[in-house]
Amino acid sequence: MQKVSFVIEEAVAAIIRAPLVTPFRIATGQHDELANVFLRLRTTDGVCGYGEAAVATHITGETVAATLANLQAAAAALRGRGIDDPEEACREFAARFEGNHSGLAALEMALLDISSRMQGIPLYRLFAPAAAKENVLSFATDITIVIGSLDEARAAARQFTDQGFTVFKIKVGLDEELDLKRVLAVREIAPASGLILDANMGFSAGRMLAFLDRLDRHGARPLLLEQPVPKQDWDGLAAITAALAGSGTLVCADESVGSLADARRAIDNGAVSAINIKSMKSALLESAGIARLAASRGMPLMLGAMMESALSITASAHLAAGLGCFDFMDLDTTFFIRGELARSPYLDGSGRFDLQGAGPGIGVEPEFP
Repeated sequence: MQKVSFVIEEAVAAIIRAPLVTPFRIATGQHDELANVFLRLRTTDGVCGYGEAAVATHITGETVAATLANLQAAAAALRGRGIDDPEEACREFAARFEGNHSGLAALEMALLDISSRMQGIPLYRLFAPAAAKENVLSFATDITIVIGSLDEARAAARQFTDQGFTVFKIKVGLDEELDLKRVLAVREIAPASGLILDANMGFSAGRMLAFLDRLDRHGARPLLLEQPVPKQDWDGLAAITAALAGSGTLVCADESVGSLADARRAIDNGAVSAINIKSMKSALLESAGIARLAASRGMPLMLGAMMESALSITASAHLAAGLGCFDFMDLDTTFFIRGELARSPYLDGSGRFDLQGAGPGIGVEPEFP
């Protein structure tokens, strides 16, 4: 990452809200609106950088109030400060965000946005390709079928199939009988599409394997199974991974892997066959470190998100493009948001990102209150 110097003249953190198209329900809770903490930094040269903290209390335990306080304190510390090495500044501030990685992600995002804008390059150019990979500037995200009724699953599957989505990520984990019907309904409506199941820790190992056997009998084996058991149940993850070896279904850690240390444990112990990286779990720089480690060990990767607006989603798309090592994309949350915060200049209605010809920085400038 090239060093670039600037002075922060203004730093503002604020909560920005947006309505959702529908509640975003998973096994452990739901979002009824987007209520994220945004950060805007402006240099003495008038260059602005933007960051976003998407707080998911039901997943990470973080709160909007604490995240806002942390970012306001960081903003106060940054005003009037000269930055000679943006990456080093990110690492310096990391200690202030212990247990609040979404807040750290917002700070890193804003500083790196400024750095890439001042260099006149898109954000992805700050992340060198991982493990002899190349930049991947065009790719498609899956689309999520949230927990809900059978009719809601059918309607969503029809809508998103018509829009051109080809991979469906189905949230499960509250009602196994209903989950079975919902998965089979999506399979019936989109028979050629790929299926991903995300249990958000809603099963035990035995129940998960029995559920997969039932899906198998209906010809609905998923490509990937995400976080089937509680995040500390490493034995359960390992048991499912061993049982599914050679089956064509990857077992992916999400909640279980929030740091580089967690990733090493998962890889070294053979507990899973894939890892889901999210900037809101690990912030941007550590997420890149996890990706590089996994890529060097041949571990398939998913890039995911919390309930993030176009700002953070587009930053993650840049991360994916720069590193070039992600096998599954789950950057779909803008399709559940109403209004300007849903709009990325590099994402079309079918879920395809295209960063060829991307301008400097992230490319999204949210309006602050």
